[in-house]
Amino acid sequence: MKQKVLVTGNLGYIGPVMTRLLKQNGMMVIGWDADYYRDCDFFTGHDTVPDQQLSKDVRDATISDLEGVDAIVHLAGLSNDPLGELHPELTDAINADASIRLAALAKTAGIRRFVFASSCSLYGIADTQAPIDEQGRLNPITAYAKAKVKAEQGILALADDHFHPTMMRNATVYGVSPRLRLDLVVNNLAACGYLAGTIKILSDGTPWRPLVHVEDFCRAYLAVLEAPIERIHNEVFNVGQNAENYQVRQLAEMVADQLPHCDIQIVNQTGPDERSYRVNFSKIQRQLTAFHPAWTVSKGIGELLKLFREQNLTLADFEGDRFFRVRRLRTLIGANKLNNFLYLTT
Repeated sequence: MKQKVLVTGNLGYIGPVMTRLLKQNGMMVIGWDADYYRDCDFFTGHDTVPDQQLSKDVRDATISDLEGVDAIVHLAGLSNDPLGELHPELTDAINADASIRLAALAKTAGIRRFVFASSCSLYGIADTQAPIDEQGRLNPITAYAKAKVKAEQGILALADDHFHPTMMRNATVYGVSPRLRLDLVVNNLAACGYLAGTIKILSDGTPWRPLVHVEDFCRAYLAVLEAPIERIHNEVFNVGQNAENYQVRQLAEMVADQLPHCDIQIVNQTGPDERSYRVNFSKIQRQLTAFHPAWTVSKGIGELLKLFREQNLTLADFEGDRFFRVRRLRTLIGANKLNNFLYLTT
């Protein structure tokens, strides 16, 4: 019998790729999404459609929503630091409180595996001379990161012999998805270079970021779903590769290498970004032997540029709201399609 996996946030940036990978590996996928980003497709991904779809805000979860589910991949939430700062109190309610409540419902429903999309951003400011591992000090400096810390603590506290949560502290994601995002650093730099021929870095370009391709991100979750319980029970994994830690200016140089006549400008209007961290990913490679990353940032940039050409990415796309999360939510709020509590009104 197929494993029945509930994927929350399946209609976001990562969710369609996750759905495709899980289905390709013989799993039945139930999608769950409030669908803030409807009409934001960059291209159509027919193989990313789940077997069932639930259109619902995760804050409104009930135990009946979980009937027959074997495992949960919990991606849903306000998806980055700038979006978290838009409504810090709602970031806490959605990303932390609703996540803990969903995990508690899952435990009550007898669901054994709960895989939570956390973030390396909860390391905040770290010693860049020594990549930080899962035992390192948490130093969240944004509402988004603080909510991830709270959610991790609340979910891990639910673990017992019958409930096996796993925390996935993901590196910054990049790469191609039907629901493209251009507010992620690699995707943004690639689009900027492609469209303008100039990459402007508003900071001094020195902050470190760990990166993971969206497909490798999903491969890590598949490895958790398929791993023996004892390897993933109440565990925390940094998700990425040791070789894929880069400074922002290095990422810009990698884009420029693939775009003839592309210039880089270090504008340094904002000064150094406080968020800077290198991450150690040795544990996931050691403990989840089925996880085999297939991408590098350089390869992913080439994939993005090829997509931009094929789909004819335009300056209007880059200046619009479809591929930028904060802009999109502000548009929905301004049009009264999203209320002050971030519930869709239609």
